[in-house]
Amino acid sequence: MLFKNNTQKIFGLFVTLILLLLLMWASIVYGYTDTTWQVAWDAFKNNNGSNEHLVITTVRLPRALIAAAVGSSLAVAGVLMQTLAKNPLASPDVFGVNAGAGFAVVIGITIFSMGDLQSISWLAFIGAAVAAIGVYAIGSVGREGLTPIKLTLAGAAVAAMFSSFTQGLLVIDEAALEEVLFWLAGSVQGRKLEILFSVLPYLMIGWIGAIFIASKINVLAMGEDVAKGLGLHSGLLKIGMAVFIILLSGGSVAIAGPIGFIGIVIPHVTRAIVGIDHRWVIPFSGLFGGIVLLLADILARYLIMPQEVPVGVVTAIIGTPFFIYIARKGLRSQ
Repeated sequence: MLFKNNTQKIFGLFVTLILLLLLMWASIVYGYTDTTWQVAWDAFKNNNGSNEHLVITTVRLPRALIAAAVGSSLAVAGVLMQTLAKNPLASPDVFGVNAGAGFAVVIGITIFSMGDLQSISWLAFIGAAVAAIGVYAIGSVGREGLTPIKLTLAGAAVAAMFSSFTQGLLVIDEAALEEVLFWLAGSVQGRKLEILFSVLPYLMIGWIGAIFIASKINVLAMGEDVAKGLGLHSGLLKIGMAVFIILLSGGSVAIAGPIGFIGIVIPHVTRAIVGIDHRWVIPFSGLFGGIVLLLADILARYLIMPQEVPVGVVTAIIGTPFFIYIARKGLRSQ
């Protein structure tokens, strides 16, 4: 554990926030259109309508804000899922929540020709909720009830099912394939601030709500019997956590598509740095999630320049080795 007392953690939180802001600024500056930090500053202070200034204010700024918001949301959702499921492999992508949200959005776009941002957002929330309920129901079947292994297998099955449904829809409607393919790979490229603003209230509910119940999550993490003995209404708390997970995951998918591995990697890294107290794990995870997705998005611009790869591909490259490590460690502990 890197930060051992509250003073160090407060200082670390401040430093991490500064790093997040610096990376947001770097995301605004660096890319295919060559700019400098001074040009970026001038674009906000003395915008002259030039091509460089327009790229910064209408393309790069929304992209940086969206990457930070989505990364933070997925990381916090991952913390809540791992605690709720008591499973180190739990995350919105592994448990099929992202896939369910993505499938619902694809239905809206391909079948109902929806383009309204608010409608797409609600479809993502509904799809995420259906997937989460399905995973819980499937994982609870059997005499032994809900177990981490069964939950992981149920999540993998639900994710595969919704991914197959999505691919089937796109095969039937080839005209929609080009429209949603890049989005399905997970990307913050070309997104406008309007789509962020359409889901920002729901994301804020998820962020603030998660921080608000952090101390109660600490009690729940001690075990169901201990929580009940301390007078905690664990059922109500679990429902609240599930709602926040759906808001954060569904909102992220509505904005940027199903981006993987942020939700599983960041919580583990955060716990290694600040410990297991969720009063610190949740805010640190939110900041680290934004930082990692911003770094991945900047890297995505340079891998095959002048073309870009979806940021979801970069997070997969970063996260897959870590996922394998966590999976092997989890299996050895069974």
